[in-house]
Amino acid sequence: MKRFGALVFLILLAAGAIAARSQSVPAATARQFSITAGGMASIFQPDYAGMWGGKECQPTSLPEVCYPVAQSSSQPLFGAGAYVDVKLTRWVQIEAEGRWQRFNRFDGIYQDNYLIGPRVPIFHFRRSSVYAKALAGYSKMYFDPYGDHGKFTALAFGGGMDVKLTKRLSFRAVDVEYQYWPLWGNSTVSPYGASMGFGYKIF
Repeated sequence: MKRFGALVFLILLAAGAIAARSQSVPAATARQFSITAGGMASIFQPDYAGMWGGKECQPTSLPEVCYPVAQSSSQPLFGAGAYVDVKLTRWVQIEAEGRWQRFNRFDGIYQDNYLIGPRVPIFHFRRSSVYAKALAGYSKMYFDPYGDHGKFTALAFGGGMDVKLTKRLSFRAVDVEYQYWPLWGNSTVSPYGASMGFGYKIF
């Protein structure tokens, strides 16, 4: 969480520098730049239900001979998150997000995500804006109640819709995300889920 906070701070710092430079350009161009920060609630299928496998894996085996096995869980994870959207131009946008999925755990399993990448507006209708995104970063996962955990590269693809409520306040009506962790144990895992929240336009 501290690393995500540092990342957000760096984004805001860089954005502030860009905003200061943009004051000398025509007003029509300057208006395109904005920063929106928000919070969200999420529900995710972790794609893991506590199963371990391996040729020599037994209940009493050491962790080195066992590896986690991807499997849909009957208990989705609930969590809270935060995001920052930086709009440089209409088509050049960046999104950073952190998500901490700590509730409704099954057998001590939970996941945290720290991702950043491009966001592309697809369609505008009145106060609504539909977007797509492709993010990359890393995720942390706890596998059981005993503290076994790991940090993994994560890719995420998705999109959603923001609805403008006031000049500064927006409602993130839906944000869906499909993740792909390419190096997870001896396999891969693909968590997926949806989020909803509110954003506030800082600049």
